[in-house]
Amino acid sequence: MSTLPLEALPLETLRRRSSTKWRTFGADVLPLFVAETDFPLAAPITRALATAVELGDTGYTPPDLGLRDAFAAFARRRFGWDVDPARVRSTGDVMMGVVEIIRAVTSPGDAVVITPPVYPPFAMCVEEAGCRVEAVPLTDTGAGWELNLDGIEAALAAGARAVLLCNPHNPTGTVHRAADLAALAEVVARHDAVVISDEIHAPLTYDEVPYTPFLAASETAAAVGYTVTSSSKAFNLAGLKCALMITADARTAAVVAGLPAEVEWRTGLFGAIASIAAFDAASDGWLDGLRTRLDLNRRLLADLLAQQLPAARYRVPEAGYLAWVDLGAYGWGEDPAARILAEARVALHHGPQFGRQGDGWVRINFGCAPEVLTAAVERIGALTTR
Repeated sequence: MSTLPLEALPLETLRRRSSTKWRTFGADVLPLFVAETDFPLAAPITRALATAVELGDTGYTPPDLGLRDAFAAFARRRFGWDVDPARVRSTGDVMMGVVEIIRAVTSPGDAVVITPPVYPPFAMCVEEAGCRVEAVPLTDTGAGWELNLDGIEAALAAGARAVLLCNPHNPTGTVHRAADLAALAEVVARHDAVVISDEIHAPLTYDEVPYTPFLAASETAAAVGYTVTSSSKAFNLAGLKCALMITADARTAAVVAGLPAEVEWRTGLFGAIASIAAFDAASDGWLDGLRTRLDLNRRLLADLLAQQLPAARYRVPEAGYLAWVDLGAYGWGEDPAARILAEARVALHHGPQFGRQGDGWVRINFGCAPEVLTAAVERIGALTTR
């Protein structure tokens, strides 16, 4: 990545923010938990929102403000993925879309496969949709994580009706390989089930591993899959409430088109306006600068852990700004984040919330200034001398 790295805002500016990251804890805590980043907005987004505020453009979100075409152009430009704008529909956020699709493709009490350690709302949203969680953990190969296709097939053979996929995966940062996604599609098709793929971290995939959208993995994947995504993680727009549900087959498109009208009404107007600006080519330079900064930070974290917490286990992620770190060797219990918050005043995400595979682990958000990341790891490292 040759683009100059994007620089984070200073802490004194960030502490004026009113979002969850900056209002959950006191000013003595370095917050590296929730998935918010510390960078200024891309200039096209700032301009678009400023114009909307100036106009008092705060009414209802129209059926299509141009969001579908904007995403299709972004997907083609950034991923080489051809998306039919007619098969894109919006909603408030990714997990809202996931819940509604699960409801549409399952019956109450059906099992839905998730692949822990995985984003905690996956289990919550399966239950919200009236289904049961069937956990099929990722396989740790020693060099990375992979889908356990045999385990998923067994779950589907036992009656599970859907697989809730995280691609790229949160918290491990794994970018699932195209061959694995195609194989998953064949497994799912054999059992007349579906895949719902959360691809919110896709714009932040690093260069060494190509990201493959699930729907583009094969013809079978296109037939059995639903993708739900958003600009919110890459462009830090979670509070504006806009996500996209995408299909690539007439049958699946009909399912999404048949969702209640209220699902689309939940799209925030500011979210749609900001997402259109994010997906525009004018924001590509900002995104490339962010990726450069995060690339530096993911490697910096490896160096810091080697210096301060040498017994920690950390694989440099292939996507995103979230690091999955095993601190079990330090004997800080199943939930090291609790002690780290209490004694080091650093807020990390609690590993056990990602499934029992997270016992002894923490998730670290490195979407911040390198100085903040350094200070946080040094604080945690100091606990080892107490």
